[in-house]
Amino acid sequence: MTKGSCLCGAVRFETEATPIKASICHCGQCRRQSGHLWASAQVPQNALTISGEVRWYQASPDAKRGFCPTCGSFLFWQGTGEDMISLALGALDAPTGITLEKHIFTASKGDYYDINDTLPRHD
Repeated sequence: MTKGSCLCGAVRFETEATPIKASICHCGQCRRQSGHLWASAQVPQNALTISGEVRWYQASPDAKRGFCPTCGSFLFWQGTGEDMISLALGALDAPTGITLEKHIFTASKGDYYDINDTLPRHD
């Protein structure tokens, strides 16, 4: 069972599905919303149970982002029309058993840091 919550605990979530495609996103939207990078992994939406109020923000026609309206924690990302949903790795209870697989949107990364690991990179 994978469980997690926002900073204040008002939103909790859990899934019995194994999170897949763990990645670090470097796109400008994720950097602005999270304050730096956003690490996430995906599960089927129908395998995710959420308790508490989640506010959704349609950041672009391509995706929406879910966050706690109390503390502002950025918890979920879902592509329009997709049945998979991404969970914030930083919001998961330890131990997660998850290993990062890749960096995405590296062409959009901030100029204030370097990527210093050997994970695959996708522009």
